[in-house]
Amino acid sequence: MFRRAFWFTTGAAAGVWATTKVNRKLRRLQPDSLAAQAADKAVETGHRLRRFALDVRAGMADREEQLHEALGLTAPGDARELPAPRSRAVLDTPHPTTRATGPSGIAGPTGNEDH
Repeated sequence: MFRRAFWFTTGAAAGVWATTKVNRKLRRLQPDSLAAQAADKAVETGHRLRRFALDVRAGMADREEQLHEALGLTAPGDARELPAPRSRAVLDTPHPTTRATGPSGIAGPTGNEDH
């Protein structure tokens, strides 16, 4: 009697556990959840790249200072700094093109192309 009750309870617990696992996995595979996961990964990657760029910038400044000291180009207290990062507005300006769109909306030659 106790054996049957034990195995019945064990089977019921295993069924509940498996159902919960499957439902969680299905929720993770829904499009909204996948989009949120991708966005989180993109933000995390951006933060890592920024930290890496800052580390590289600091390493460059240190190495430049070492080289200047080794070559005797500057006094020890006269360290040069790297330029500030470019502003976002400068990076987002579109480049002019020599192709124009016609009445049909298709780009074609304008006659101003460099050959």
